[in-house]
Amino acid sequence: MGAEVDVEIRSSECLAWRNMTNVEAHRTHIRMGSTTYDVDVEALEFDEAEYAEHAGRVAVNVVAAGEHAEVIAEGTLEVDIAAAGTLGTVLAKALRSVAAVAPGDRSAAAANRGKPWTAEMDAELERQWVAGAGVADIARHFERSPGSIRARLPRVGCDPVTPGAYLPVPPSRRAS
Repeated sequence: MGAEVDVEIRSSECLAWRNMTNVEAHRTHIRMGSTTYDVDVEALEFDEAEYAEHAGRVAVNVVAAGEHAEVIAEGTLEVDIAAAGTLGTVLAKALRSVAAVAPGDRSAAAANRGKPWTAEMDAELERQWVAGAGVADIARHFERSPGSIRARLPRVGCDPVTPGAYLPVPPSRRAS
């Protein structure tokens, strides 16, 4: 059985307008640990002369970004829409097979999982975040999962999305 992996997935389907044409797009944002993956699928843009060549095709764009938003992998695949479902199934199966035999101890949980945070730990978390430490480094320091670090950051006033930043003070809490 695999260990718990901190995963956040946000998907959206939208319609965009390009050259007076309605284009459907699907966007998925996945965060696993300190890496984010953006997967965008949308109809290819083409002019009338290219219509026969590209009709019924979509572009699948994948970008992986590291802890500091640096691109660590990217690629685009042009797919015939009729084959998209089958290709998705094959890719999912292949990726699951690779993940099942990937090296590393998946059963080890964070040593401090479930333990309460102290005021001193909260202060250290805030200090490290504002100093620019990344989620993965902070998680190792506290022996907690990256997800628990991101969940705790707002409780100490830090923005979990922007390294080194505080959350804005809501108007109801601002001094007059």
